Amino acid sequence: MIKVDISNIWGTLSLPDLLALEKEVFAAHKTLTEGTGEGNDFIGWLDLPSTEETDEMIRIRAAAKRIRENSDVFVVIGIGGSYLGPRAAIELLQGTNHNIGKGKGNPQVFFAGNGLSTRAWNELKRLLDGKDFSIAIISKSGTTTEPAIATRALRAMLVKKYGIDEANARTIAITDPCKGALRQMAMEEGWETFVIPANVGGRYSVLTAVGLLPMAVAGIDPMEVMAGAVQAKKDYDLRSFENPVWLYTAARNLLYRNGKCIEIMESFEPGYKMMGGWWQQLFGESEGKDGKGIFPVTAEFTADLHSLGQMIQQGERNIFETMIRFDAPEETFTVQGDEKNLDGLNYLEGRTLDFVDEQAFLGTLAAHVDGNVPVITMDMGKLDAQKLGEMFYFFELACGVSAYTLGVNPFNQPGVEFYKRNMFKLLGKPGY
Repeated sequence: MIKVDISNIWGTLSLPDLLALEKEVFAAHKTLTEGTGEGNDFIGWLDLPSTEETDEMIRIRAAAKRIRENSDVFVVIGIGGSYLGPRAAIELLQGTNHNIGKGKGNPQVFFAGNGLSTRAWNELKRLLDGKDFSIAIISKSGTTTEPAIATRALRAMLVKKYGIDEANARTIAITDPCKGALRQMAMEEGWETFVIPANVGGRYSVLTAVGLLPMAVAGIDPMEVMAGAVQAKKDYDLRSFENPVWLYTAARNLLYRNGKCIEIMESFEPGYKMMGGWWQQLFGESEGKDGKGIFPVTAEFTADLHSLGQMIQQGERNIFETMIRFDAPEETFTVQGDEKNLDGLNYLEGRTLDFVDEQAFLGTLAAHVDGNVPVITMDMGKLDAQKLGEMFYFFELACGVSAYTLGVNPFNQPGVEFYKRNMFKLLGKPGY
């Protein structure tokens, strides 16, 4: 299980404060799992974890095998929950530079349709030049502007390179089971399709083909990921503060009620940055409504200690932190001695880099707590595919319980539409 330590929040809160919230957290957890709250038509993700190799999973693995064999590059088209989860998974397990040196047999995985930058598009075109590639379009509707533009452009490139039949064979749609423009396109063109269940919203969809197909193409076993999620579903069904989900949910809501309206999630692993982005969208869209919500921010330590560290240490006291830790990797790096010792590092000779990292973590934790910043720490344990599945389920469950504790619907996002309406009006879209 993930270990949640809230011992460094007591300068702001007390144990009686925590215990007083137990009934609220219990009620929120009950509301979520029994489907009696607002948005209850989007709680299908609760039951996604399964050890059964379903027909859908068999097809996912077969499609991934085919893509790995015939493509140098796999491009995932999507925005928000349609790309953050799979990208987070791949970068956390394989690193931010995972694409270097890859090709057929182990394709590079790139993500498109998550912005409107011409420079980013030109870069992707250069990366695809001379490469065999396949694409997956992830969208419930097929009409969201950013991925729709990318789909048109990449489809044109496929058809030009391979002809219509081969282009269709290299195109996969992950979409609504019954309706929407992308479903219609896929049926008319004969693309292979996978389903985003109708009762699963985009930001909770990582344990569907949305996340599992890109992971499989990248060489991550989707059944291992699911095994971790299955165990998490069992472990985190506890209805007490022995449940780490409850501790995290209660602590963050109590801190919010005491004026801590910004949560900074940090890890000392650079590969966690996109996982932080996935968490940021999950909690930001789920809780930020009705004039309420903790503002989620993600940071990479120690790098961001040299940029945000000053603000965290001595800035406005409206923040709290959640620090993520993992077990040390099996392959270690040891600091070597140097005869001249001009950099003064010989005192670390023979120490592993992980030892230095651990002291940096402990030193940072102590400094920030001394600076009156409450800190929640999470010990994730060993980082592998099963842990990935556990983490996804843990945070999704925590988000649902936390949002209901806050008193908002975790599964809608009405505010997202406002920028779109203005953009469509400015673009001259019919009807706007």
